[in-house]
Amino acid sequence: MEDASTRKPVLLTVDDDPAVSRSVARDLRRRYGDAYRVVRADSGPLALDALRELRLRGDQVAVLLADHRMPGMTGIEFLEQAMDIYPQARRVLLTAYADTDVAIDAVNVVDLDHYLLKPWDPPEEKFYPVLDAQLEAWTAHPPRTVHETKVVGHRWSARSSEVREFLARNQVPYRWYASDSPEGRVLLDVAGADDTTLPVVVTTQGEVLVAPSDGELAEQVGLSVSPSERFYDLVVIGGGPAGLSAALYGASEGLRTALVERTATGGQAGQSSRIENYLGFPDGVSGAQLTERARRQALKFGAEIVMTRDAVALEVRGAARTVRFDDGSTVDAHTVIVASGVAYRELAGPGIGALTGRGVYYGSALTEASACEDQDIYVVGGANSAGQAAMYLSRHARSVTLVVRAASLDQSMSRYLIAQVEQNDRIRVRTRSEVVEAVGDDHLERIVLRDTVTGEQESVDTGWLFVFIGAAPLTTWLDGTVTRDDHGFVCAGHDLLVEGKVPDSWPLDRPPYHLETSVPGVFAAGDVRAESAKRVASAVGEGAMAVMLVHRYLEQL
Repeated sequence: MEDASTRKPVLLTVDDDPAVSRSVARDLRRRYGDAYRVVRADSGPLALDALRELRLRGDQVAVLLADHRMPGMTGIEFLEQAMDIYPQARRVLLTAYADTDVAIDAVNVVDLDHYLLKPWDPPEEKFYPVLDAQLEAWTAHPPRTVHETKVVGHRWSARSSEVREFLARNQVPYRWYASDSPEGRVLLDVAGADDTTLPVVVTTQGEVLVAPSDGELAEQVGLSVSPSERFYDLVVIGGGPAGLSAALYGASEGLRTALVERTATGGQAGQSSRIENYLGFPDGVSGAQLTERARRQALKFGAEIVMTRDAVALEVRGAARTVRFDDGSTVDAHTVIVASGVAYRELAGPGIGALTGRGVYYGSALTEASACEDQDIYVVGGANSAGQAAMYLSRHARSVTLVVRAASLDQSMSRYLIAQVEQNDRIRVRTRSEVVEAVGDDHLERIVLRDTVTGEQESVDTGWLFVFIGAAPLTTWLDGTVTRDDHGFVCAGHDLLVEGKVPDSWPLDRPPYHLETSVPGVFAAGDVRAESAKRVASAVGEGAMAVMLVHRYLEQL
């Protein structure tokens, strides 16, 4: 069977006019057929399906050519979604003279590489030179060939769920096989493993990993897990919107920058199924799409992203700031930006902890959504994250029940999202209620709900519970070094002042900068900071502002 590494890269063209589609494909094959495979589609959705299939097979796509005026999905809309599947493919828009203004605007919307006016006869003068230039640019920095990682696990194994979530959030293509399925049993047999220790991961290189840690998994699938240098100008802890913004601006402005993330870039925002109030995206954007683009952008400017490293301590060594990791290793820098974000609070009650990852999930757990087909789902929480998850899960589930402690959603959810929830026939809201118990053997089978006013309890059957009940800052690693408030959030800037004056422990003549913590040269950005706005846009802004203050600090060293 032909291996993905030996298959030709793809040139994909999409046009709803069959005559034009055949003409484009004919011209492409005539010039490039020896080195490239031409794939054509008659609509944007069909082309996206083709791209997803190519991605799963590990094929490379060099150039995307899309006609602008197509019914249902324009060429620009197709290219915007296609760039999330094949971010390094060159993007070319086919357009008429009347649409040149649209094409020019698309340069920023979808990072358009070129646009071509129709017709382009003769192709030797108007078509091939453009494609030659795009292919030259693509081959100068060819993407790493991505094959398919295989995961064999038990449907109700918490660790199997975590591995799937880790791979999905880190944009690693994988194929899931249940351990009791025919394909799963064959893979376990071939790998020389059994179902007593799951999950089993088979990498694209044929390496077998039995119940791997995140670090082992990251290293085998090609993620960077160790800093390349010992000393940086800036180390950013946390890869959410604030951390990605800080890494991007730090690297783009010439600072030797490393971003260290414990699980996956994106943070809680990266798990959001839909963000509709972020500036510049009137139709909304998934958290994964937004943060993946930010990650690529940071890498483009030279930021180094180090995965699966958990910061456990911050030390001050003269002018250096040292971050210590859970494996005992360290990294030093002139400055540190703390953007370690927050983690979802856990529900308390009998059975809930034991069934976590086996029907009880914290965060959106988007990898589980497809398995919720025609099921009755319960979502706990009344803020935007819970509402967004309910809307997303309602696409698959028979019903979604939002369990809210408050009397209504008005206290914590954005008005636009409340309107969407109220108009969705599959979603119902159960106010003044809480989950007090989870029941099940190897997986969740039912939950117990309690009315917070009357105390009355009710048992309901469900195999799916998604929890969004607030968040706690990930700051215990700063104990004894950085000042935090009573809830664990990092104090910075004016919050450090006592009766308008700097505390005696502050070592410098100047007061702390706006986002600077109690340790000079250490800054806080995003949700981890006390009194932060808890919004993606504000986190991005704080990440950029922190870098500006880093420059100001470095000027005084």
